[in-house]
Amino acid sequence: MLSLVAMAKVLITDKLSDTGIKILEESCQVDYKPGISAEDLNKIIGGYDALLVRSQTQATKELLENAGNLKIIGRAGVGVDNIDVETATEKGIIVVNSPEGNTIAAAEHTIAMMMALARHIARADKSCKENKWERSEFLGTELSGHTLGVVGLGKIGQRVTKVAQALGMKVLGYDPFVSEEKAKDIGVTKVELNGIFRSSDFITLHIPRNKETTNLIDKTSIEQMKTGVRIINCARGGLINEQDLADAIKSGKVAGAAVDVFDKEPCTDSPLHSCGDKVVLTPHLGASTSQAQINVAVDVAEQIRDVLGGGVARSAVNLPGLKPELVKHIKHYLGLAEYMGSMSRQLAQGVIKEIEIEALGQLANKNIEGIKLAILKGVLSVHLDGVSFVNAPLIAKERGIKVVELKSEDSGAYIDKLRVTLKTDAGNRTIGGTVLQGDIPAIIQIDKYPVNIRPENHSIVTFHKDQPGVVAQVSKILWESSVNISGMNLGRTKDSASAVMVINVDGEVSDADLTKIEALDGMNIAKYVRLKGNI
Repeated sequence: MLSLVAMAKVLITDKLSDTGIKILEESCQVDYKPGISAEDLNKIIGGYDALLVRSQTQATKELLENAGNLKIIGRAGVGVDNIDVETATEKGIIVVNSPEGNTIAAAEHTIAMMMALARHIARADKSCKENKWERSEFLGTELSGHTLGVVGLGKIGQRVTKVAQALGMKVLGYDPFVSEEKAKDIGVTKVELNGIFRSSDFITLHIPRNKETTNLIDKTSIEQMKTGVRIINCARGGLINEQDLADAIKSGKVAGAAVDVFDKEPCTDSPLHSCGDKVVLTPHLGASTSQAQINVAVDVAEQIRDVLGGGVARSAVNLPGLKPELVKHIKHYLGLAEYMGSMSRQLAQGVIKEIEIEALGQLANKNIEGIKLAILKGVLSVHLDGVSFVNAPLIAKERGIKVVELKSEDSGAYIDKLRVTLKTDAGNRTIGGTVLQGDIPAIIQIDKYPVNIRPENHSIVTFHKDQPGVVAQVSKILWESSVNISGMNLGRTKDSASAVMVINVDGEVSDADLTKIEALDGMNIAKYVRLKGNI
């Protein structure tokens, strides 16, 4: 093994801590080329076994097509948006990241920003350096005794919570994955999102950016907040509508904001720039500590070293990180399993209590560990960043989610079948699937309704009365918005007056169209289900 490692070639194309480089140099040939152009990178990538990047290098499909020897890509950080994970997976290239390396840094920066906002640190510093002494101009607000609303109770959110409690703040928390019991364990009063908006003096965001969270803070949500609220965002750009926040600050509704991340970066022209002393702005410094830079570099360097030496990655983002013996007999179910997990979470309401996974028919006689990991990743990735096939079980455990595995040789009319049931505090949601002849994945059950439709990237799922005209009315709404339908299937039971419909479409569906669909006579629920990647 050692001789094989010694021959491995690693290319580093973004700036990296010397500590991480030294770890790789002990066992591999390392070429350090930060700032290399995309053109030059394409020319040389074929000669390397591993690629280590941060956020600048773009590991595109074109690049990976030229990477004939590449076995692993390491991202020294959390996000992997600059890596074409789908193409990497197709080519058997492991993608790893460092989901926890900057947790402390991000949490501390949040607290620092909140304190700077409350005590006018930046303004007072500027005044003193201008040879002024204006004590009366900088009357601050104590954090103690005030209420902090924490949106997202992952590792960073929990760490912010702990420090805020030590400062004497009351903490409210919102997280769709955290149970009441888990919230109590960390000393948080769990509320719904509107409870955060209505009752918090300070609000801090610790969530990923996705369709549900983009512009989470906008004119509508700000109207629900207390006058004089202060808002902090050190999580992701785009969670706040910057124009709406700027307007609210200028009107006096919002007392101030501390923002480290922006919708478009580098950011040199945000509406928040016109808010003067009422905002504290920093250029995406959440992970910018020497310790965090070392932590992510060491974490990813060690994983690359281990994988090239025949070991296993501890933070694999994609399926090649799973041991081959775990996926050999169920590989055709893995993409379907992740989709089913994602679909069940997007259709379900409430906080998840339990995930029940049933392997039926011939599938019951196989090791379904890989399937279970894929389902967990699909469920958790809907609302959380940094979920991998390695850390998904731990994330579920940390949030008090019970995972139950059931097996039965009875699969009805199918050779084998997979069923996922999400049990939440608002009810249950069941999705059934199978792989048909020719390795074609299919969704064959939604709750009690039989359906038969191919999973696609964009779908609408409706629950409605079983009455004439529903299909035509929904189709008309989509036609009027130029949304093309690529597939449709209706499911109903003989003893029920209700039905479910799945409509595959070619692109995203707007909230406005969903609202129109839900307003139709007999319609109960209309949901847009989005899947990233291919099945």
